[in-house]
Amino acid sequence: MTGAPEFAVEVYQNEYLSVGATEVNAIITVTTTGGAASPTTAAPAGSSAEVIIVDCSGSMHVPRTKLSSAKQATAAAIDTLRDGVLFAVIAGTDEARLVYPYRHDMVEANAQTRAEAKQAVTKLQANGGTAIGKWLQLADSVFATRTSSMRHAILLTDGQNMHETPRQLTRTIDAVTGKFVCDCRGVGTDWEVKELRTIADALLGTVDIVAEPEDLEADFRAMAAQAMDKAVADVSLRLWTPQGASIKYVKQVEPTLADLTARRTEVPPRSGDYPTGSWGSETRDYHVCVQVPAAATGEKMLAGRVSLVLPAADGSDTVVGKGNILAVWTDDTALSTRINREVAHYTGQAELADVIQEGLEARKAGDVETATAKLGRAVKLATETGHSDTAKLLAKVVDIEDAKTGTVRLKRKVAAVDEMTLDTRSSKTMRVRKKSADSADAADSSDAES
Repeated sequence: MTGAPEFAVEVYQNEYLSVGATEVNAIITVTTTGGAASPTTAAPAGSSAEVIIVDCSGSMHVPRTKLSSAKQATAAAIDTLRDGVLFAVIAGTDEARLVYPYRHDMVEANAQTRAEAKQAVTKLQANGGTAIGKWLQLADSVFATRTSSMRHAILLTDGQNMHETPRQLTRTIDAVTGKFVCDCRGVGTDWEVKELRTIADALLGTVDIVAEPEDLEADFRAMAAQAMDKAVADVSLRLWTPQGASIKYVKQVEPTLADLTARRTEVPPRSGDYPTGSWGSETRDYHVCVQVPAAATGEKMLAGRVSLVLPAADGSDTVVGKGNILAVWTDDTALSTRINREVAHYTGQAELADVIQEGLEARKAGDVETATAKLGRAVKLATETGHSDTAKLLAKVVDIEDAKTGTVRLKRKVAAVDEMTLDTRSSKTMRVRKKSADSADAADSSDAES
């Protein structure tokens, strides 16, 4: 390892409010540099742990390439693990079974254990149902055998959670939240996007579709490699607000959308921590909205203080980055009505994700009017903000008559893979191009376009 990463915090906002206004919005950009390990560098023993969960239900035999590709992908992920990383492999059906190691534990990755694990994976067979909650429970139990700070899981399924109730799955998700990060992948088109998104959001991971089984290997390798790049775990975004102010919401807005508002842990006095998971060398953006008391013209206040906090072994906290959120009340409408370009950019992306997901839900429910309106709005937003990839995905679900106005017609027939790809990737965002502080201050609301 090259040591812990260095954190930098930048705050982007228009601090000017009109008289009587009470809502302050800011984009918090957190950048880490250094800290990532080389692929050839051994991990400190026990510092990182990886669990790979492979769906082995009966449907993984249809087509037969599905299970064989999942085995190859699991082997590729195992090969990607650095020496010293603890790992285990779980087979999921209507039960959960530890495939490797052969006892309830984790083992350090080395040439011998990788070879043993890959040999065990070759023996996997498809048979049984799907109970994803049991898979997560076993993963949590396996992680608990060690004290690793960085815990990451890959979960692959091809079907819906048919062998336990939604309430059972929800209870399990609640129980394992905060214990490990989990990236979820659905192969084929018979799984439920909302189901995997719920798991991924709670466990600070990602969700995506792998339409063709042969693409699993590259995807698994990439997820494992990204997990190996993490250098510090359990980083929190701490927000302090003054007397009379409160946090309205906190959302991760890049690289993916995730609402962290309900994940707050109180830190007296007047502070709260929001989990951000593990970090390597990367940049993420967060949208913070603070509710403040109204004030008169010329009044100024520190509306909030942002800190990046790392937990220490002795229970203390280490602050590794800081930033301030400001509020200034003015009667100059040119100042108070200007929309900060970063705030506008990510507000638009959040709306884009919402209208896509709402439009697809309405389409499933047979509500043509709502689906057309929502997906038309999505086309308009994608066009305005330069989301060309999203626009291409939308064009597979609707016939676009006028992209600028969002005039569309629902396609009569839509391939399930196209609909699910649009749904899963609606929460992926584009980073706004940053300007210098001076040029950002000079930008008007038209600069919100990415």
